[in-house]
Amino acid sequence: MKFEKVRWGIIGCGDVTEVKSGPAFQKVKNSELVAVMRRTGELAKDYAERHHVPKWYDNADSLINDPDVDAVYIATPPGSHKEYTLKAAQAGKPVYVEKPMALNFAECQEMIAACKAAGVPLFVAYYRREMPRFLKIKALLEKNAIGDVRFVSTTQYQKASDDVKDPEKLSWRVQPEISGGGLYYDLASHTLDLLDFLLGPIKNVNGFASNQAGYYRAEDIVTGTYMFESGIHGTGTWCFSAFENVDVNEIIGSKGKITFSTFGSEPIVLTTAEGAEQWSFEPLQHVHQPLVETIVEELTGDGGKCPSTGDSGARTNWVMGEMTKTML
Repeated sequence: MKFEKVRWGIIGCGDVTEVKSGPAFQKVKNSELVAVMRRTGELAKDYAERHHVPKWYDNADSLINDPDVDAVYIATPPGSHKEYTLKAAQAGKPVYVEKPMALNFAECQEMIAACKAAGVPLFVAYYRREMPRFLKIKALLEKNAIGDVRFVSTTQYQKASDDVKDPEKLSWRVQPEISGGGLYYDLASHTLDLLDFLLGPIKNVNGFASNQAGYYRAEDIVTGTYMFESGIHGTGTWCFSAFENVDVNEIIGSKGKITFSTFGSEPIVLTTAEGAEQWSFEPLQHVHQPLVETIVEELTGDGGKCPSTGDSGARTNWVMGEMTKTML
């Protein structure tokens, strides 16, 4: 499957597509956004007009089967990712799906199987895999800057936001039937995917999940331990009802450590016996753009290879499922 130019259609042109992703499809070489879909037609039309997109739909099937659409970006909540992926695969079109990849690991496996059977590639929007700040960490690890990696620790906690406190206006992100779980599924997935990218796949997981604050049904705290295929150990705590916001990851090795945040723009810090070095990076205007470039290069045969696939995305869903299967 090779395209001269990739003509994209977006299913679910909501907030995430306004700046983070949508404009990237127009700015990447050999890429064009030709159609968008939203269930409310007026909102789809408004998006299309503001972003200079020639077509809009209020029906996903119409977009998927549009002969002018080569590839489909699914930007809906996870609850509909499997349905739309299977339909796009059946139509013979490559799929780029938002994260987390699906509600659970079993759905991810169905999506992978459908795309494989149809002979179409499946990509997942873990865009941090191509962001310069995280590629720097990858480079430091590859040049043995901290020696042999021993373990990684993650501490991420934040205040409970207003959109999870009002049961009448509850965010979809904490409704498991739509999101897969609570904010852990929405946010921790980024960190766990990054660790997969930086340190390799996780093979063993133990975890506990609870709801402490009682604002919604889903878990609001998760703690876990895990082991990577390489033998590296990991520990993580994610809490979404704390008194302040903290986001710290540390990769510790035999000769030093690397400290960084998943969501912030703080410098990456390398600490060794010789002292500390740090690197700062300007925030990207469209965070999806570097990853979209790799997808387009792969689909046009320009030599690129997307590092975020259905297989890697499914691994993160598996880890999250294992870590939250004990709900206390």
